[in-house]
Amino acid sequence: MRRNEEVAALLEQIAELLMLKNENPYRIRAYTIAAQNIRDLDADIEEIARQGKLDEIPGVGKAIAAKIEEYLRTGKLEYYEQLKREVPIQAVDLLEVPGIGPSRAHLLYEKLGITTIQQLLEAAQNHKLCTLPGFGEKLEQRIAREAARLMQRTKRLLLGVALPVAETVVTLLREVPAVRAIDPAGSLRRIKETIGDIDILVASDRPQEVVDAFTRLPIVKEVLAVGPTRPSILTREDLQVDLRVVHPDEYGSALLYFTGSKEHNIALRSLVQDRGWKLSEYGLFDETGQRVASRTEQEICACLGMDWIPPELRENRGEIQAALEHRLPQLVELSHIRGDLHVHTDWSDGHDTLERMVQAAIARGYEYIVISDHSPSLTVAKGLAVERLREQRRLIDELNERYAPFRILQGAEVNIHPDGSLDYPDDVLAELDVVIVSVHSAFDLPEARMTERVIRALSNPHVDLLGHPTGRLLNTRLPYEIDLDAVLDAAAEFGVAIEVNGQPDRLDLPDIWVQRAIQRGILIACTSDAHSTRQLDNMRWSVATARRGWAEARHVLNTRPLAELLQWLRQHRTAPHAR
Repeated sequence: MRRNEEVAALLEQIAELLMLKNENPYRIRAYTIAAQNIRDLDADIEEIARQGKLDEIPGVGKAIAAKIEEYLRTGKLEYYEQLKREVPIQAVDLLEVPGIGPSRAHLLYEKLGITTIQQLLEAAQNHKLCTLPGFGEKLEQRIAREAARLMQRTKRLLLGVALPVAETVVTLLREVPAVRAIDPAGSLRRIKETIGDIDILVASDRPQEVVDAFTRLPIVKEVLAVGPTRPSILTREDLQVDLRVVHPDEYGSALLYFTGSKEHNIALRSLVQDRGWKLSEYGLFDETGQRVASRTEQEICACLGMDWIPPELRENRGEIQAALEHRLPQLVELSHIRGDLHVHTDWSDGHDTLERMVQAAIARGYEYIVISDHSPSLTVAKGLAVERLREQRRLIDELNERYAPFRILQGAEVNIHPDGSLDYPDDVLAELDVVIVSVHSAFDLPEARMTERVIRALSNPHVDLLGHPTGRLLNTRLPYEIDLDAVLDAAAEFGVAIEVNGQPDRLDLPDIWVQRAIQRGILIACTSDAHSTRQLDNMRWSVATARRGWAEARHVLNTRPLAELLQWLRQHRTAPHAR
């Protein structure tokens, strides 16, 4: 098993502890850059270490390479342990609270000994924060509100973290002869944006063999529980995985039950009960108590006269009635995607060159890619001034000749200023093939002003696509206050497509709003927002979110072949929208 993610997470934790110590920002950034580049590696970091080439990884100098080597060799890092002794690692949690940056977290720890969100909430409620320099009464009230929200929410795993772990377990256990069938269950099988538990269901008539194999997997750090059918392990990334083994005759009903959601299960049982039947994890039983189906979900659905419902739709949003009436959507699939509409390169804040991104897109079978580096006001992302944007266009023209018939389109992710104006003038926007507009600053505007800001941007006739419309970062930053219904109405009026951003901590537009956008006739753009060749894989999470929003291929802009995409862009730019 590759340990790239494990090492990257360690370096990120070091960076967070250094932030709390108020260390040099360049030193902190060195660790975050090294972590990101290790996460994006195609090669196994242990193999790189064996070859003595750790310091050849971009961003990994000799000092960080030595620390990585120590950790891989011993399983521990003394430098990290020393940092934890100097600054309680729990204080890192303070950085989750909007309004608390590293310097404020450091001040709270130094002056008040605060290391947890609970302590922060109590201090804010007791008006202890406003006595500190840089903390006024309004900030104290905001921190109290945000800390209270975080306290009400149990931290959940990102889909992009949990599903690869589950898939690794499934792949390994499929090799065990006693395993007859195996699937992830719960919210993980429904591909929800965040996951509470990693649950896996197995069909076997020899459960002890399955349990023994599970607890001896190479990813196991610790065995938490061993039972005849319900063992639990902790992986090397400190993620808990729970297994449940059922008899093959009951696998379909158990999978249906443990996939959920709770609301879907209640609605389905109500349907069954109306017929005088019974449905449980052990099977579907008729009015005489005889089990009529249980081995597969499809068998159970057939007995009920309904189509099999894809797990992503099982949220009790009308899917049961649609299945009974045989009108479930033919959901978009990853194989339908013809190109990526939102990709960054090392011209701004990406890690790979433009040509490498093109080569990686071609390797995925794409017909086109949109290079959409940042506009100039986002200085932290090395946004492109107009001169550099035009220089990039010359490179794109050269590469288009070299890689034809593959097509590179020049776009830009253009920042929406607080007043709704855009970061490039109209004559520059007109030169671009694709214009994505996004909010990257001033997240704390009141709802009315934020809504007006975004709608004004959408009204610009050069705008093709609205990027990550809520601004949320899952488990980290709440959505900014905005009237999404009004924004979607404006997008429909102006013919602007809406992004479903595939970054695992974004997945923005959320699935419920994807469905509402589709109902308005708005086109969805599934994008990776890739900042490296490896992150082109984020398209998977975007498509998953679109599927949860009932999206079919016809609803997704970049399922269209190149000629049709170009035709849409031309028509969109010249359409007589009321802008």
